[in-house]
Amino acid sequence: MNFERKNPLTGEVASQSIAMQAHEMAGIAERAQQGFEQWSAYGPNARRAILNKAAAALESRQNDFVEAMMTEVGATAGWAMFNLGLAVSMMREAASLTTQIGGETIPSDKPGCLAMAIRQPVGVVLGIAPWNAPIILGVRAISTALACGNAVILKASELCPRTHSLIIEALETAGFPDGTVNIVTNSPADAGEVVGALIDQPLVKRINFTGSTEVGRIIAQRAGANLKPVLLELGGKAPMLVLDDADLDEAVKAAAFGAFMNQGQICMSTERLVVDESVADSFAAKFAQKVSGMATGDPREGNTPLGAVVDQKTVSKVNALIDDAVAKGAKIIAGQKSDSVLMAATVIDHVTDDMKIYREESFGPVVAIIRAKDEADAIRIANDSEYGLSAAVFTKDSARGLRVARQIQSGICHVNGSTVHDEAQMPFGGVGASGYGRFGGKAGIDQFTELRWITIETEKGHFPI
Repeated sequence: MNFERKNPLTGEVASQSIAMQAHEMAGIAERAQQGFEQWSAYGPNARRAILNKAAAALESRQNDFVEAMMTEVGATAGWAMFNLGLAVSMMREAASLTTQIGGETIPSDKPGCLAMAIRQPVGVVLGIAPWNAPIILGVRAISTALACGNAVILKASELCPRTHSLIIEALETAGFPDGTVNIVTNSPADAGEVVGALIDQPLVKRINFTGSTEVGRIIAQRAGANLKPVLLELGGKAPMLVLDDADLDEAVKAAAFGAFMNQGQICMSTERLVVDESVADSFAAKFAQKVSGMATGDPREGNTPLGAVVDQKTVSKVNALIDDAVAKGAKIIAGQKSDSVLMAATVIDHVTDDMKIYREESFGPVVAIIRAKDEADAIRIANDSEYGLSAAVFTKDSARGLRVARQIQSGICHVNGSTVHDEAQMPFGGVGASGYGRFGGKAGIDQFTELRWITIETEKGHFPI
């Protein structure tokens, strides 16, 4: 049985995928275990060679990926190509890690005891990826796990099953042993049962999930009931602080990119512009002028910086946030509400803490300007959120910027840079309702290996009994 994903802009069928059922998950986990038993025996350079082939295989499918992302989630071609480029980089970074999965010898109090801490692959890893940056986040869910010698199951998003399937199709040509890379596709109605069945499989040893905080809590509870570690990268409400000495032109550029890249549908998207009141009027005027020139259009035509949002549900949510803010005294200084998935980039000024947009993640092309009394107040506002993924601070004094960055409660903070910034080798993750654990670089090794203490006795034993 198949299920259909429809183009959010045209309503036409974008893809058809197999609607797998919960009872099939045991077989998939067993297949992955068989793959693990072979793959984990490969040496680090053998794994590196295959991972590099996987990166090349991904790169060679650019046209297929672009078409899939445009039709399934309404992405622009530019966003799709950026996705692929970073995903390829992530796979190559994972390849480089195969010889860096090290351990250590630890001095022992016991004479003649050689004590070691070693890292070993854990077995089958389940990666659950979302739709908004599907190639990046699909590859991230499995690449470091593979580098560490694990087998993987990629649970595809119901909104972009074809895009996620292309990742596994590419990897299957790279030379992994049968069963090492696997994919699960399912209809939206079956998502809860399928994911639950996967988490419950005894052979699944680790889970990573990127998506909403609401679903992340459910997955964490299910994993906790099974005593299985889980890496969560969840929602965000990223603040960008514009201090009184900021270069406003640079801040405007970073804010426009951070708030509206991929129509604001990025976990790191700038959702709160916290601006010192002494420069707020000037910043707001410059920002409104910049945003007013950012057009939205059909991503298939490729003539505009903004494409479609993923569905009508997003339109309704953003419109409701705008209505609530305006009703409570905020002002729209750029953009407007929309009745279609082609939403205008919208800026709301004079947002206060009694408005829903102050706290709720919009995950759409709207951003709030919140005016702060001074630096301390800006830090207070930045931290007045359950989320803590990405943040940014703009100031001409780099020492001041670093001091402020250290006081912001987030996993990531950029001084004089956008909140939207990702690199394959960086430790990526958040705090609070944005999740826990880290993807990226060496930090990712800890998530996908088991640290073991092993000893070798080199002298005859002496025991008290």
